[in-house]
Amino acid sequence: MASSDVARQLRYQPDSRMRARSNPPLDNQEPRRQTCRSLSLAGHVGFDTLPDQLVNKSIHQGFCFNILCIGETGVGKSTLIDSLFKTSFDDRMSTHFQPNVRLKAETYELQESNVRLKLTIVNTVGFGDQINKHDSYQPVVDYIDAQFEAYLQEELKIKRSLYNYHDTRIHVCLYFISPTGHSLKALDLLTMKILDSKVNIIPIIAKADGVSKPELQRFKSKILSELASNGVQIYQFPTDDESIAEINATMNGHLPFAVVGNTEEVKIGNKTVKARQYPWGIVQVENETHCDFVRLREMLICTNMEDLREQTHMRHYELYRRCKLEEMGFCDTGPENKPVRVPGSKKTSHRESLQETYEAKRHEFLGESRHKEEEMRRMFEQRVEEKEALFREAERELQARIEHYKRLYQEGRMRLEEKRKLLEDEIMAFNKKKTASDILQGRPLPPTPTVGLKKEKERKNSGFM
Repeated sequence: MASSDVARQLRYQPDSRMRARSNPPLDNQEPRRQTCRSLSLAGHVGFDTLPDQLVNKSIHQGFCFNILCIGETGVGKSTLIDSLFKTSFDDRMSTHFQPNVRLKAETYELQESNVRLKLTIVNTVGFGDQINKHDSYQPVVDYIDAQFEAYLQEELKIKRSLYNYHDTRIHVCLYFISPTGHSLKALDLLTMKILDSKVNIIPIIAKADGVSKPELQRFKSKILSELASNGVQIYQFPTDDESIAEINATMNGHLPFAVVGNTEEVKIGNKTVKARQYPWGIVQVENETHCDFVRLREMLICTNMEDLREQTHMRHYELYRRCKLEEMGFCDTGPENKPVRVPGSKKTSHRESLQETYEAKRHEFLGESRHKEEEMRRMFEQRVEEKEALFREAERELQARIEHYKRLYQEGRMRLEEKRKLLEDEIMAFNKKKTASDILQGRPLPPTPTVGLKKEKERKNSGFM
């Protein structure tokens, strides 16, 4: 057996031994132990440095984390983000007079020790400020889907560059709830219900110092009850890892977090702390007895940031990807729940199923295109025939009108000619009478105006024409 084959069959044990693997049944561990044989190591192999190599590679590449802040204007979103990362981000204040909801994304480069973090903060400007709040959640949904679509398009490229790709998918949504002390607003319930399948939601009671401790506990219980009754799934800190299971289970009991954010420092005794100072006392931001700010920061940044990133990719993005590919007609199984296989091939693979689906969709698309082309051609010919029939009908009607006007013209001309003849006869009769009268009175006869009569007749005829 070659050394490479032996290396593939060996696995590292904590007691510096290597065992050859067989193929025991997965549901029975005792036969598996009996079929393994122990080999003593002659020296150090070195693949125990794989975790260190992964750490060094990740540190060199850097990390990215994207936070979506949803809440009404002035609820304290920017202040809390500044307090979480102990810095001052350039975020302009927004007014309450926004015509619609828009999302503003800002990316910052942060570094702590030798770890670089590319932090993207997406803020909802004008959320909840409109009189008509019916579609206030739609820009948020469109933005999240757009980031999923951008990642999917990069993933489907022939030449992918996911290693250098700036992942803009939302990893966590901090949903800020106004400290009313009564119940959730309809807009909050509707928005969280639509977003729970697209992003990890962590509900936060903002400006919790405006509510007393007993009211705050009742408000938390009321929020959890309403979320459960409406089927809203919020992010639960994972408890499958034994090292953090206990603390995460405890922190799940504090949801939703009641936080107070502030970057101003107040001196208390010999210490300077971040706090809010009131006439009745001081609320310390980083005091767990005053608010849940420290718990939120511990769970969000220190403990579960990688799990949020993993949940975004494995749960929310995979759901979007699956739905998108199913809409395109791709599937892994055929009509009889059998793996899709290219006809004539002996093996079935994901590539082959994609190829078969692509060919089927291509033939289907070409068939639909030809069908639509024929249908459009028939519709075009039918419309052309209808237009030609209308033109012929209009032409016949116009010809009939022309003939009618011609008849009217001829009749009018004939009547005018008859009247002209009658008028000429009357003029001749009048001239005869006048001539007879002049003879009887002995006056000389005037010359006959033959030329004038001809000119007058020609002028009348030209005017008539």
